[in-house]
Amino acid sequence: MDDMLCDELLQEIFTRIPKSLPPPPPPPSSASAASVSLVSKRWLHLYRTSKTSLSLRLNPDDSTISSLASVLSHYPFLSSLSLFLLSSDPTVTPTTTSAPAFHDRLLFIVSAFCSSLKHLRFLAGPVSQSSLFSLSNSCNFLDSLTISLYRPLYFNWVVSFSCLRELSVYVSGFHGVDDCSRESGFCLNEELDAGLGLESLFLSGIGGEDYGAGWLWRSCKRLKKLQLKSCEGIGDGGSFSSFAKCLKGLQEVEIRACRSIVNGVLLKMAENCDSLYSLLVYDGGNREGLHHFISSCRCDLKKLDFRLPLDLRNDHLSAIGLNFRGLSTLRLQSCCLVSGEGLKALGIALNSGLEELALINCDVVERESGLLATLGQHTRQLKRLDLSYNEFLLDKEFISMLVSCNCLTELNLRRCVGLTTVSMVSMFKNCRELQSVDIMHCDGIGAEAVELFVRNSPQLRGLQVEENKVSHAARLWASHKHIHLVS
Repeated sequence: MDDMLCDELLQEIFTRIPKSLPPPPPPPSSASAASVSLVSKRWLHLYRTSKTSLSLRLNPDDSTISSLASVLSHYPFLSSLSLFLLSSDPTVTPTTTSAPAFHDRLLFIVSAFCSSLKHLRFLAGPVSQSSLFSLSNSCNFLDSLTISLYRPLYFNWVVSFSCLRELSVYVSGFHGVDDCSRESGFCLNEELDAGLGLESLFLSGIGGEDYGAGWLWRSCKRLKKLQLKSCEGIGDGGSFSSFAKCLKGLQEVEIRACRSIVNGVLLKMAENCDSLYSLLVYDGGNREGLHHFISSCRCDLKKLDFRLPLDLRNDHLSAIGLNFRGLSTLRLQSCCLVSGEGLKALGIALNSGLEELALINCDVVERESGLLATLGQHTRQLKRLDLSYNEFLLDKEFISMLVSCNCLTELNLRRCVGLTTVSMVSMFKNCRELQSVDIMHCDGIGAEAVELFVRNSPQLRGLQVEENKVSHAARLWASHKHIHLVS
């Protein structure tokens, strides 16, 4: 039978086999990607050559060099590759005899065996720019690259990746002067800007003295998405003049744990962004800078996502209601200084335009009676609602909002331990369009309520709940109605 199937047909079959099978355990005849490679050497070879995506977690020792070369030689058609060290921190340096050389050798192996790559996540350790030039010569079609770099930083090597659209860089510690192929002039010609094709840029760990980032800002004229994480500077000497060059066409910005620069970033965004529709600010804001941005931004923002326990106040909510009336998504997490009056006023201002609302771990939800009822009355078009981690939220308050929100398709109530069966009944009675629900760690909701909900929810397609709360009858109903249960 094996000989009757040609190689191409077997490879096509292998690409359609799921990587794993959901519970309950499959019968012995069921196939999975992990088992087909055990049939024969031919099947093993064909399975490997059919693989286009691979993720490996490496030991940080010298024996990994030969092992990686051996493994990659069996996968000639990879288009996506992810390499990590056993330590999950991309800036951790392994304990090899020469860490920089070790990382570079790993990247050279990737260059030698994976010429068809389009997506590479190389977080096995910081690499030098010379190894990146080698990678660009071999992987001509690379579209997405994630790497870790030593200081001092230079970004001119990005020019050699002609197809690159997404770049993510984690900055590691200082490591002297980089060789960077000095004869090419890439290290020294920082004054020569380039027209890069980058559309998405993620930077983590940039400092005020990382002046090489200035060239990158001036050269990114097509940037649509920018993500900054744990940055203490913008690499612009504090002037933000080069940074402003990349902002005009930006559509999405995410700023995480960048308290020292967030004021300057928001100021320049208010002055230069004209296409922005999504802004996320987590773990470190500036009250004045945030208020100035909200009040003076000229963009038609559609999505705001804030996790600012000490920086978001009612005056910010008022400004949002006045300036962003077209807002469709509002996500607030751990925002302790906003009041129920501020949220009510915002809900009234936005009226029925909101489609997604998240109030995650916001004690005002539990503290102020009637808040959710008022919000529900003014957000009747809501499709996605997230009230997770409000541990003292009670049935009465939750249901008072639910009766007005009949269009909900997604609902997240994770760790709302105060909710009971009464809320589950209200959910399937009032929200007939629900497709995805998360009730993990809701201690007040038991197996009987879960079964009742699965049986009576006509559009439900996914439910996240502890396995011990799923009865045999509930599992049968879920299978019959094609509901995916996730524990």
